[in-house]
This record gives sequence, structure tokens and C-alpha cells, in this order.
Amino acid sequence: MLSPKFQFGAGAIGAFNVILLEHAEALVAGAESAQLPVILQISQNAVSYHGSLKPIALATQAIAQSAAIPAALHLDHAEDQELIRQALDLGFDSVMFDGSHLDYAENVAASKKMADLCKSYNVTIEVELGEVGGKDGVHAPGARTKPAEAKAFVEATGVDLLAVAVGTSHAMTTRDATLDFDLIAELAESVGVPLVLHGSSGVSDADLQRAVRAGMRKVNIATHLNHVFTDSIRSSLASDSALVDPRKYITPARSAVTTETARLLRLLSLSV
Repeated sequence: MLSPKFQFGAGAIGAFNVILLEHAEALVAGAESAQLPVILQISQNAVSYHGSLKPIALATQAIAQSAAIPAALHLDHAEDQELIRQALDLGFDSVMFDGSHLDYAENVAASKKMADLCKSYNVTIEVELGEVGGKDGVHAPGARTKPAEAKAFVEATGVDLLAVAVGTSHAMTTRDATLDFDLIAELAESVGVPLVLHGSSGVSDADLQRAVRAGMRKVNIATHLNHVFTDSIRSSLASDSALVDPRKYITPARSAVTTETARLLRLLSLSV
């Protein structure tokens, strides 16, 4: 089942990563400014960084619950099934089980198991078919999700959202990824559940909107917003060598992410 916070219209919902508390604050502030829903994602890598899920999850959840717009809490790229259980017990709105590193049959079996578990909690589940990996691999000719296989995968597992490989790559710092828009449209027609675009930091504004028009309904962006955050901090520190109070350089960085979040949400909703 889809969380009621996943309000899919003609456009797509932006899903942005939370690493620090300030990320969650900025994302919700940006969504409130745009008056659009947002998905706050905590990845398995972020959990590893913090050492455990609960502290960052509860803080992010509190911010999401106080938001004036729908703000969903999502566990992203979880390969650890115990971590998924922890997220479900903490009240996450959705989780992504990442079995893309498995072969097809193993991915089907593991994804179905996780889908059944999530359904017992009435929680949305996203999975990935066709690995969205490093830049070189994902741009190889064979690194694409096959529509017929995707349709069979969704039917066999009963998942709610499907992340697909259509030309993006994680952790890109340039926005020059080449997407297969015909494939996106074919997948959207074939699969029957909303499609998710991962690695969207590497996609230009125009191509993000084109991907949404072709059928993408959830768009994940992390590195691009981290770039905005870090660029602001670099600028603050470079301008004042005596600066030591983190609040003095994190506050403008948080504001920069707020502004860019609002812009991206409007872009993805096709309202601009």
C-alpha cells in the first residue's frame, strides 16, 4: 500500500536524504515554502555514519510530524533486513529494500519476503531492479531495467514502488547523465506501480521534468543538495578565518538547502 503522504499527481514527489539534523530541518522548511509534500530519506549508509538508526530517525520523525505539509519518513537503500525491522518498529512511512546486488531469482524471493513484512505493518515498500551503481557501470549499454522483467518482478513480489535503471548514477557531481526517456515511458506503461528515479543529482532540470512527464513519480536527490550545503560552508569559512561557532556557518548552509529544496519540489511537481 502507498502511504497517504505519497501524494502522486501529474508530477513527482521529491525524496531527499537526511544525514544531519539540519538536513531534515531544511527539507521540511523548503517543502513548507513550496507548499508541496516531501520525503525525508535516511539511508543505510547514514545509519552506519551515526552508529544506529534510532537517534537520527526519531529526530527526523519529530520534524516530519510537526511539518505543515505531508512529510514522509523513508529508509533508503537498506540491504540489512534487521535494519528494516527496526525502521518498521519506529514507525517509518516507507522503506526501500535494495536487493539489486542479488541475481533475479534471489531478488524476487528477498523482495517478496520484505514486501510481506512491510504489508503486515501497513508500510509502503520500494525495491530496485536493474542496479543503479557507479557512473561507469550504469552508463554501460546493459545497465538498464527490462520492462517485461520489471512487470513480472512487481507481480511476483507485490511491491508498491519500483526503482529502475534508466541512465542515472549515484553520487554524480555533474548534471550530465543521459536518460532513456523511451524506456521510462515503456516501464511506466508496463509495470503498474509508481517508478522511482535514483541518482537524480546527475540530471539537468530540463531532463528531470522530462523524466517526470515520461512516468517517474518519486525522484531521489542527495548529492546535489549536499553540494549546495557544502559550498555554502566553504564560502563562510573562506570569508572568515576566525569563525569557529558551527551555527555561524551551518545556518546559511541550511538556508541554502531550504531554498534549493523548494525550487526542486516545484520543478518536480511540474508547477514551474
